[in-house]
Amino acid sequence: MRFKLFVVCALACGFMAYVLANENISTEEDLDDQVINAVPQIVANPKPSQPVKPKADTEFVEVVKDVPKTTTKTKPSTSPTPKPTPSGQRMIPVVHVTSRGTDDVLTVAGLKPQKTFGALIMPDDYMGELIDVNTGYNWDPNNNVAPPGYPSTAAGGYTITPARLAELRSNFMYWFFDKDMYGGRGDYQYDIHASMTQLHKNLNFQMPFYGFRFNYTRLSLNGYLEFSDPPEYLTYPLVFPIKDWPTKRDPSFMGIFFSKCRVGRIYPSDIDQRTPGVYFRVERDLMGRTDQFGVEVRERTMWDIRQGVVGAETFVPKHVVIATWKNVSFAGGIDNSLFMTNTFQMVLATDEVYTYIMYNYAVLNWLSHTEAGGDTTTGAGGVPAFVGFNAGNGTQAYEYKPYSQNMVIRDLANRGWANGFPGRHIFRVDEQILIGSCNKDIDAALLPLTFAPESGNMLGGQVVNITGPCFDPNVRVTCHFDTESVLGTYVDTNRVICVQPFLKAEGYIRFQISVGTQRFKWRGKYFVETPAAATEKIFFTTDDVYKKNPNEIRITWIPYNLTSNSNANVMISLWGYRETKIEPQLEYIDVIEASYSNTGSYVITPSNYLNRKNVNRDMQFGFLQINLTQPDQYSGLAISPILWSRPVPLAWYMAPQWKEQHGIQWPRALCDNWLRSDRFLRNFAADLPLCPCTLDQAVLDKGRYRPDRECDKDSNPSCLRHRGAIHCVVSGTPVAQGAEQQCCYDRYGFLMLTYDQMWGSRPRRVHNLGKMPWNEASKVPSLSMWFHDMRPFYSCCAWQEEQAVGCETYRFERRPSQDCVAYQPPGIAGVFGDPHFITFDGTAYTFNGLGEFVLARSIDESNRFEVQGRFQQLPTNYYGEVQATQLTALAMRGNTTTTIEVRLRPLHARWRYRLDVLADGRRVYFDRESLKFQHFDGVTVYTPTYLLNQSQVVVQFDAGIGVEVVENEGFMTGRVFLPWNFINKTAGLFGNWSFNKLDDFVLPNGQVATINTNDLRSIHTNFGLKWMLTDRDVPGVGAALFTREFGRMSSYYANATFQPNYVLDPADFLPGNRSYDVERAKELCGECLQCQYDYAMTLNRDLAHFTKNYYDTIVNMQADNAMRVVSCGVLQTPRFGRKLSFDFMPGAKVSFECNEGFILLGDQRRECLSNGLWNIPEFGYTECLREVYYTRRIAFIAIGIIFLVICPLMLCIVCGVYRYRQKQLKEDPHWQMPVLPRSRASSARNLRTLNYDDDSDTDASTLKKTKKWDLDENDEDVTSSEGSQNRTSSKLARDISYINPNVTHVTGEKPKQSGRRSLRASGTDLDQHQHQDPEDHEDDDDFDEADVHTGTIHPAGYHQPLSPEEADQLHRQQYSPTFSGLDSRTSGASSINYTPQAATQNRFGGVPVLPSNTQYYSRPPSGVPTATATPLRTAPTPLTQDSGLPSPPLATSPTPSVQKSTEV
Repeated sequence: MRFKLFVVCALACGFMAYVLANENISTEEDLDDQVINAVPQIVANPKPSQPVKPKADTEFVEVVKDVPKTTTKTKPSTSPTPKPTPSGQRMIPVVHVTSRGTDDVLTVAGLKPQKTFGALIMPDDYMGELIDVNTGYNWDPNNNVAPPGYPSTAAGGYTITPARLAELRSNFMYWFFDKDMYGGRGDYQYDIHASMTQLHKNLNFQMPFYGFRFNYTRLSLNGYLEFSDPPEYLTYPLVFPIKDWPTKRDPSFMGIFFSKCRVGRIYPSDIDQRTPGVYFRVERDLMGRTDQFGVEVRERTMWDIRQGVVGAETFVPKHVVIATWKNVSFAGGIDNSLFMTNTFQMVLATDEVYTYIMYNYAVLNWLSHTEAGGDTTTGAGGVPAFVGFNAGNGTQAYEYKPYSQNMVIRDLANRGWANGFPGRHIFRVDEQILIGSCNKDIDAALLPLTFAPESGNMLGGQVVNITGPCFDPNVRVTCHFDTESVLGTYVDTNRVICVQPFLKAEGYIRFQISVGTQRFKWRGKYFVETPAAATEKIFFTTDDVYKKNPNEIRITWIPYNLTSNSNANVMISLWGYRETKIEPQLEYIDVIEASYSNTGSYVITPSNYLNRKNVNRDMQFGFLQINLTQPDQYSGLAISPILWSRPVPLAWYMAPQWKEQHGIQWPRALCDNWLRSDRFLRNFAADLPLCPCTLDQAVLDKGRYRPDRECDKDSNPSCLRHRGAIHCVVSGTPVAQGAEQQCCYDRYGFLMLTYDQMWGSRPRRVHNLGKMPWNEASKVPSLSMWFHDMRPFYSCCAWQEEQAVGCETYRFERRPSQDCVAYQPPGIAGVFGDPHFITFDGTAYTFNGLGEFVLARSIDESNRFEVQGRFQQLPTNYYGEVQATQLTALAMRGNTTTTIEVRLRPLHARWRYRLDVLADGRRVYFDRESLKFQHFDGVTVYTPTYLLNQSQVVVQFDAGIGVEVVENEGFMTGRVFLPWNFINKTAGLFGNWSFNKLDDFVLPNGQVATINTNDLRSIHTNFGLKWMLTDRDVPGVGAALFTREFGRMSSYYANATFQPNYVLDPADFLPGNRSYDVERAKELCGECLQCQYDYAMTLNRDLAHFTKNYYDTIVNMQADNAMRVVSCGVLQTPRFGRKLSFDFMPGAKVSFECNEGFILLGDQRRECLSNGLWNIPEFGYTECLREVYYTRRIAFIAIGIIFLVICPLMLCIVCGVYRYRQKQLKEDPHWQMPVLPRSRASSARNLRTLNYDDDSDTDASTLKKTKKWDLDENDEDVTSSEGSQNRTSSKLARDISYINPNVTHVTGEKPKQSGRRSLRASGTDLDQHQHQDPEDHEDDDDFDEADVHTGTIHPAGYHQPLSPEEADQLHRQQYSPTFSGLDSRTSGASSINYTPQAATQNRFGGVPVLPSNTQYYSRPPSGVPTATATPLRTAPTPLTQDSGLPSPPLATSPTPSVQKSTEV
């Protein structure tokens, strides 16, 4: 019994000794420690007899008594002699704290370690900082007493000086205190010891870490801050994340030196006698703090991080955590191992969005503890400590190579060089782990490069800060951007700056650097922003820059984007772009302002540039550029960042030059030039997809269209170039020839067309993303699009009238909108819930597979695509394990496109991003405006502009395939959109798209399974599992596309033996005592069976709610797309007119109006019919005509009607007469056409001109003219129709009869009718007399032909006087009573010459017919002598024209049956 008591006592004493040793309660008080921590007494009135003799190296500063709280600057002492002091002021000795040199190793703020065991020794010049006269506190950064007071936010607080900030930053270690002014133990955590290795700490703020966010932490003695429990047993070397999670715990931690530790000891001779152990301090709400310690912590941390990490130039810490492990030893050591200690510190700063961690390694004397194989006395050997980060929950980890768990871990105290300190390493840890310090001990074929910013404008000028290898100022650094190389500028060992050049590319490009003669092994991905979509850095306050002739243009910019130096000057210049060669041309134009203060605003006055004479005046659009005039004002380097504006037209600058070159109509000239050049280019409209008819259709077509940045209802509703539109969409990827479709919609949701207005939808020859190769004209991103499509919009329409010829040619011919008549909505299929499927043909079923499966794939080898889904088991509910799964990831790929994967983030990692997006295995983010739309090879990925948490991702392939992934409260849905060219070409869990539900369950071998959709077991076994994926390629199924991390293959997620619940109705599979859950499911879900099933399985209201939401959404989508949209298509607007409405759907009635000065022709209103056609116009197609043209048209129409009516009528009459004549001649060869009666006036005129027609075929000399007159010529003609009614009058009519006596007397036949054309003899007296006064003859009623011819002999002998025989013969000729005396008098134009005395009157009152004058036909030409004249032609047989009256007695005349009237 006594022996047992002895053993117990011995064990108790040993345990107490062990505890005391670990607690390190020192009983010795070193004199130096008392000097350091003593608070000096302030003597109010020192006696003169007791002067204070300062040391030789002491510097005196003034302390003003009436200032309650003052911090005095330290000044270098040039002489040991103290300066004279004014009376009444007290001087307190101050010494300088030497900064740590970069050549020192294993030092802490100038404190060099002892040669043995790492104890610290204070340098000789260390004494302390200025003491606060109010509180007596020593503000020396190395003071071990915590500052007094509490955090303050009062106005007018402490302001730190640059000298004080420099002094603070010259210290390597941050503050940690083991005492305070109230007798406490400061930051020292005395509760942490060997028996309790960690403490729980509430942070009281949100700290982002590795995708998660925590408001607490656990401080561990073992060299890390953790956020979840570690595994019970650790195996070395440590591997994170734990692959067996969740069966084995996977901790989330920040490991500065993850190894089992214990509290060490210090030697009495050590200057720094702060207690060994763990220190922890939290400073919160630093942004508003005004107390001295809060301000100093904020400013010191802020500038250390800003200058130590690339991309942190705007970071301001909101909360700071300082954890220090001072003199900690390794666990399991013996003998003097407690004196073998390490000292390191972790400084954590966050603004609750970004988190930075600073590792300060002061002393590292041991590497590993004994359990890891380390030596028991020195801690050498074995597996060294783990340095890095683990996100936990089996997600991701980062190990700091090559130091972690490697013998070179001891070099951590000599590497890093963050802020110039060896031993300081900085990381950014909020979302991903980005190292902020260089690494010279690592070598590999591919090393990660840290740089910021990660994107820049394609035009160049972005300053890129680079960290990776350790740099030397004497070694050249080359930066390679895609195909362009530039030299880097050395900043310090940890940083090099490269200025991005002008890149003809877009999207992610290769970015790599070479140091010296090394190859390019440090690599990364740099995102190139297109100029039209790049981050806007020069802002135009108004739209004046787009006008034709603005008065002024106001621009603004953020001065800090250039430099923080407010005194710096900037230069503003103008650049332009054109494509006159194959190589694109971005050229300098002019300096807008040579030197201007960097105030952030400037006013451009276009009138200042009226007299410019630029050689490149043909540039019609360009950019404003702002850069520093003295680049050395930016970080002291001879490089300048460059700010670019968005593309703008240059009329405000070039208009005077264009006017001088082209005249006042220079917009028309520019437009005409473009029209001529554009007509030589290929027609691209046929390659473009058709626009949807309505906005709802456009929003649902996720595979072909995405929102247009220039007109987006969610982010940019201004729609500058599409007034009246509320939303526009553009094709997501370029078509085969690089073109882009644009569809804009008005407030009513209808498609806007350029046929209606200049603000309508305009297809583009060049896509904003360009087309490979990007270094050729017409293929450059943004620039070529502006050159071919935006530039002409301004010259043809914006700077001219909408009805101008150029604008209408631009709208109707070169860039016409395509209507939606033949638009075909896509097919849609989706998966949601736990999970439920709806195929392309609308079949709904449930399949709870566990693993990775094929959702949809193409069976067409020429146009392939694959969409795959990963399903994992749902978390447990109140009743235990849930036998159901949910969708957690989607992977997809086109023919040769980039593989895109979208993952659901873990529950506690969704505070910032809900979904992870991986492109070829690399995570990409969409949290900035310029990164909302990202283009990869053959695929475009974007998130809605109004979302910042990546809860909705849309993937668009160049084949028109779209995949939409939506997350809500941790539950995903995936939807696939296919164009019609994939009909009957799909397979997978989404079925075959054939508009036939019977063939939806197609197996990989092509057979169709007969499945009952209510039999979940049959679906699971006979259909669903057939589409399970593996990492090898299975015929008909394919291989998995998912990115493999941490060794997790497809078998990690797959479980073909998983048995889910096969009963669909909750009332059938829930036990009877859970009737409340059944009723609750019906209450929440209504008639939605999928929703009821999900709630009954999981008891999760959120899952039930979003299952119903997703189900309703996809059903409505399919219903909307299945509905036939009838459209009447384009109804062209008449030129110089307008339409009062632009609707083109059935029932729409569109009215027309014309501009002022125009007249509307045709229908004034048209109606869209239900069959999709416009009604047939009743009055013709609508057009607007100028009034003068309208008058001309009416006249031409009248003339045309006359010709079209009268001419055919006359032709018909002539044809009829001709046919009648032919018929009569056939019956009677001697038949002659009867002559219609005519007026005497016209007959007289014809008779007057008969003998003078040279073209007559009838010889006029054969015609005899007989004049018959009454005894009294004044009496009226009794035979005329116009004569008197007194038929008994003795007065006789006078007439003229043409008789051919030769025919009558020789042949005895009836004479034929002769022509009535006048036969004129050129140059005769008769001709001259006739042409001189024909009107006089017609006007003179008493005029008689005898007056003209009496006694007149023609010089050529054409007309001779009648002989007595001839006169006597006339008495025997027939007479014609149809001519009155009036006719005789008005026949003054007759060409027959006769003498009055020869006209002897017969008893019938007629005149004898003149004999045939053969000399008329045989006369010589004028001027030829008659004696030698030869007959020109033989005189034809004389013709006789009867009067048509019975022959008088004693006269020979034809029979009455063949007599013809002389009137025609």
